Amino acid sequence: MADIRGLDELLAALNAGETIPGGSAHHEAMHAVSQESLRITAELNGRYHSPMEVRALMGELTGREVPESFQLFPPFSADFGRNIRFGAEVFVNSGCRFQDQGGIDIGDRSLIGHNAVITTLNHDMAPGRRADMHPARVVIRVCGSGPT
Repeated sequence: MADIRGLDELLAALNAGETIPGGSAHHEAMHAVSQESLRITAELNGRYHSPMEVRALMGELTGREVPESFQLFPPFSADFGRNIRFGAEVFVNSGCRFQDQGGIDIGDRSLIGHNAVITTLNHDMAPGRRADMHPARVVIRVCGSGPT
């Protein structure tokens, strides 16, 4: 992952649910991370990769180790990537799109179906503030599985 200035501060703000004002330093950092995400997902989706290679690319995308039991069938896209967490024995089927700035936590033994879209951002409703973004975390767990 390229060294993105302000990434740690951006992630802290996103995970705290803070509004990200359009044109701010956080907004610029978000766009820089998105460019890196586009590069990684283009590699993921551009040719066949073994399951081990898929996990390595997903680790690069998320910036954290992906469990060995994780499986993903491409194509897949994430417009940020750095705020996704996968539990053990997670399967993500083909065609999924994640907008993960606000955070996506997928718990152990979760299955994500074909073409699922998970979004975690909303733009401000005021016309003069449309570039402002409001993040909110999405948490997916298998019923009865408790915290992961």
